[in-house]
Amino acid sequence: MKAIKVSITGKVQGVYYRASTKDYAYRNGITGFCKNELDGSVTVYAEGRKIQLEGLVEWCRKGSKMSKVQEVLVEEVEIQHLEKFEIRR
Repeated sequence: MKAIKVSITGKVQGVYYRASTKDYAYRNGITGFCKNELDGSVTVYAEGRKIQLEGLVEWCRKGSKMSKVQEVLVEEVEIQHLEKFEIRR
């Protein structure tokens, strides 16, 4: 198991980015959370196997239908052992 933090910039708030990320994570067995940041970006914290997380990062680069992703930054972080994926406010 690994954990990553993904920071996504662009038009990613108010375009179902978080809800779509949660759906993707649920379908692919990924735990963690996503949340809007004050600067207009979205942060995703995700736990899973390497191949699951690689797929999530690729999804983050595309985003939801209405989003326009500019940049995706990924860093490996410490595992928190979360049990589900949720949207945090």
